[in-house]
Amino acid sequence: MFNFVRTHTRIIMMVLFLLVIPSFALVGIEGYSRFNEGASRVARVDGKNITQTEWDNAHRQEIDRMRAQNPTIDLRLLDTPAMKYATLDRLVRDRVLAAAAEKNHLVATDARLAAELQSDAAIAALRKPDGTLDMDMYRQLLARQGLTAEGFENSVRADLSARQVLNSVIGSGLASQAQSDLALGAFLEQREVQIVRFSPADYAGKVTPTEADLEAYYQANLAKYQAPEAANVEYIVLDLASVKQSIPVSEQDLKTYYDQNAPAFGTKEERRVSHILINAPKGAPAAEREKAKAQATELLAELRKAPGTFAAVAKRASQDDSSAPSGGDLGFFQRDRGIDPVISKTSFELSKKGDISEVVESDFGYHIIELTDLKPAVVPSFAELRPKLEEQFKTEQAQRQFSEMAETFTNGVFEQSDSLKPIAEKLKLTVSTASNIGRTPADGATGPLASAKFLSALFSSESLERKRNSEAIEVGPNQLAAGRVIQYTAAHARPFAEVKEQVRASLINERGAAQARKEGESRLAAWRAQPASATTLPAAVVLSRENPQGQPTQLIDAVLRADATKPPVFVGVDLGQAGYAVVRVNKVVPRAVPEADMAKQELAQYEQVWGAAEARAYFDMLKARFKAEIFVPAPTAEQAGAVEGQDKGR
Repeated sequence: MFNFVRTHTRIIMMVLFLLVIPSFALVGIEGYSRFNEGASRVARVDGKNITQTEWDNAHRQEIDRMRAQNPTIDLRLLDTPAMKYATLDRLVRDRVLAAAAEKNHLVATDARLAAELQSDAAIAALRKPDGTLDMDMYRQLLARQGLTAEGFENSVRADLSARQVLNSVIGSGLASQAQSDLALGAFLEQREVQIVRFSPADYAGKVTPTEADLEAYYQANLAKYQAPEAANVEYIVLDLASVKQSIPVSEQDLKTYYDQNAPAFGTKEERRVSHILINAPKGAPAAEREKAKAQATELLAELRKAPGTFAAVAKRASQDDSSAPSGGDLGFFQRDRGIDPVISKTSFELSKKGDISEVVESDFGYHIIELTDLKPAVVPSFAELRPKLEEQFKTEQAQRQFSEMAETFTNGVFEQSDSLKPIAEKLKLTVSTASNIGRTPADGATGPLASAKFLSALFSSESLERKRNSEAIEVGPNQLAAGRVIQYTAAHARPFAEVKEQVRASLINERGAAQARKEGESRLAAWRAQPASATTLPAAVVLSRENPQGQPTQLIDAVLRADATKPPVFVGVDLGQAGYAVVRVNKVVPRAVPEADMAKQELAQYEQVWGAAEARAYFDMLKARFKAEIFVPAPTAEQAGAVEGQDKGR
C-alpha cells in the first residue's frame, strides 16, 4: 500500500485536489471557519459565539490582573475549574450588558471617558508639569500590558456604556423605614432556647465492632481509604536570582558603570523661588494682557530699586492667591519637575540667591521671579555607591543574560527530552529531586512544586507514559522550570491492615451517631407528647443569626424556622456525624430597637440589597432576551469543595 502511494504521489495529489476544491466551492471557506469556531465555542450571547480561545485569554488576563494587585497570591486559588468558570460567567455577563447597551443606544461621551481615565492613579502619574498627559509614557504603560491606546480606550468606553445598563436599576432600590424594620426584624429575630445534645462520643463505649464488621465497612467505603497517585520527580529551575549570582564583576566594570550612571544615583540640583503673578489668561484680549504686562513692569522697576522688598511686594501685589500670603514662595523643585515650565526655565537661568528675573510671560499671565535658595546637585563618591552599583550592575547584566538563557533552556528541555542533565550542565543548573508529589500543590510547597501549572505539565500523559521532560513552564516572574517523572504510583486503595484503626474510629463514630440520633428522636417524641416531663434541660440561651452562641448553622436555621406562636416548641435537629440535638424554643425575644443613626444605616444597606436584587432579576431577564447560553458544565460540588479545602488548609 505504502509503495503504491510513493509510486503514484502525483496522481493521488491530483485526486485530492479534485475532491477538496469542489468542497470549498460548495461550502465555502467561511463555512469551514464557522465549523471550527462552532467546535470550540463555550458560550453564546445574542447569536454570537464566545470561543475557547477568548475564554482562555480572558482568564489569563484575570490572573495577570490579580497577580499585579497581589504578587504573593497563591496561584492555586486562581487556576481552578471554579475560577475558570467564574471568568466565563463574567465574560457572558459583559457580553449581555454590551448587547443591551448597544440595543438601547447607551454610549459613553468623550468627557465621561476622559474623567474615567483621569481617575486612574497609574495614568494620572504620567502627567507632565504643565498638566498634560505624557503620551509616550502612556503608550508604553499600555504596551507592557499588551494593549494599544485605541484598544484600551475602546474597552473602557464599552465598560462605561455597559455600566449604564444596570446602574439605573441598582439605584432604584427605594424602601421605607417600616419595610426595612420588618425585613431586618424577621431576619435578626432572637429566640430563647434550651439545647440538649446527644453526642456520638457518649455512645462509643456501647459500640464493639467485630473484625468482620471492620472489613465489611472497609470494603463498603474503599473510596475513603484511597492513597492518592504520587510521583518521584526531578526538576531544574532557571531564574534571575541564580543568573545574577553567576555574573562576574570587576572593579573596572564598576568604575565604568559609575562614570556612566553616577548622576542618576545622586540628587539633582534644586532651586527655591518666589514669584509675583499678574493674571492675564492666554485667551484674554490683547489690551488686557498689555495692561497686565505694564503693571508687572512697574512692579519690577520698584523691585530693582529695593530688591529686599520682594516678599512684601508679593504679599501686596501678587495675584497668585496660593503663594501671595507667603511672600510668593513656591518652595524647592528640580528642573522641569512639578512646576510651570516657564517658571522652571527662568529659575534655572538665574545665577545666585537674590537674583530677580525680567518680566516673563506664561499661559496664566506675567511673572517676576526671585531666586531665594538653591541646593546644588550631589553625586556620592564611588566608594559610597559601590554596593549599590554592584547590585544594579549585576541585575542589568542578569536580565540581559536571562533572556538568552531562557531560550536555550526552553529549546534544550524539548530537544533532549529524555533527560534534564544535558541542559543542566550546559547552563550550570542544579537538578533537584522530590518524592511523593501529587497533581495539586501540597501545603507549604515552595518554588515550582507550588505551581499548579508546573505540576499539571509533570502529570501530563506524555510525561507519565513516556517519561519525557515537561516543557519549560513559567512558575514566577523571571523564573522557568522543567521537570520529569522518575517513578509514578497510581492511586490505589490502602491495605486494610494499614487503615484498620481509622476504619474502627469511623465505624464507631457512625454507629455512635446512629444511636445518638435514635435516642434524640425518642426523647423528642416523649417531650412533645408531655412537655411538662422535660424538667432537666440545660440553662436557657438566646440565639440569633447575629449571635449563634457557637451553635451549628443547621441548628440555628431549625430554631428560627420553628413555629413559636404557641411556645414551648420542641425541635429535633440531625447533626449528621456530630450527633443529634433536641431544642426547646421557649419564646421569641424581640430585637432591640436600633438608635436613629443605626436605623438610617440599616435602611441604606437594605436599599442597596434591594437594588442589587432588582438588578439581578433585570439581568436574568436580559440573559433570556439575548439568549445567553453557556455550553460548558459548571464545576461539580466536589471540585468547588476541593478548592475551599485547599484555602482552609493554609
